[in-house]
Amino acid sequence: MPTAADLLAIMPFPDIDPIAFSIGPLAIHWYGLAYVAGILLGWAYARRLAANESLWPGNVSPISRTQLDDFIVWAALGVVLGGRLGYIFFYDLPAVLRSPVRALEIWNGGMSFHGGLTGTTIAMILFARRNAIPIWSLFDIVAAVVPFGLFFGRIANFINGELWGRLTDVPWAVVFPTGGPFARHPSQLYEAGLEGVVLLLVLAAFVYLMRALKSPGFITGVFVCGYALSRIFVEFFREPDAQLGYLLGTNWLTMGMVLSSPMILLGLWAMLRARRQAALQL
Repeated sequence: MPTAADLLAIMPFPDIDPIAFSIGPLAIHWYGLAYVAGILLGWAYARRLAANESLWPGNVSPISRTQLDDFIVWAALGVVLGGRLGYIFFYDLPAVLRSPVRALEIWNGGMSFHGGLTGTTIAMILFARRNAIPIWSLFDIVAAVVPFGLFFGRIANFINGELWGRLTDVPWAVVFPTGGPFARHPSQLYEAGLEGVVLLLVLAAFVYLMRALKSPGFITGVFVCGYALSRIFVEFFREPDAQLGYLLGTNWLTMGMVLSSPMILLGLWAMLRARRQAALQL
């Protein structure tokens, strides 16, 4: 017998096994495949950008395809290690201190975007210095492709039935198996659309129509600002992590908002800095 929540939920939750397939005792999860898809598509797009010398200052690409091939390993390590450590420190530190083995239980909470961003930034700085690559141009090329990973990651969150939204009666509400018998916002799909599709298109417009890669750091600023604004907006529809809850009142201010707000100022600074540097070189 369907519940009232089921009747409200026009968009049914897809009954997809979080395990995509198994090879003997090895289980391959959709979440892991999402990371692989995001990294590979981002790498392919980055190689395309690097090969188009007309997009770059002086019509000379700052990075070769071979260097990008090498960097993909650095980026993957930065995303995974930074993402997991970020989740532990920002969202789950008390539980990990009580039981350190929980740090290895990636299914308990998963990854943090802000931690992954920090880890990848460190990897970019080290790789750029080691290979004499202009750091802001490397930031730009990575920023332009990150939405691929964000899109697939949020789709995987939806398939896993995790990080769901707040209670709602909108026609597209979903009853998640782990969210109780309540209709909720499919906030993972909101994030996939904004942080993935919309942000990718906005960045591509700046790259190809406005030739923004010729001002090193500008695309980075657009990405940082765009992600922060998208994340803060979706946080109004997303249920906060149970162990943290709302940081102010009963329905206001989440950790995602706190971590994203400074990014707006950082992104604006990066864009202004890029424009000033470009003006000085005229």
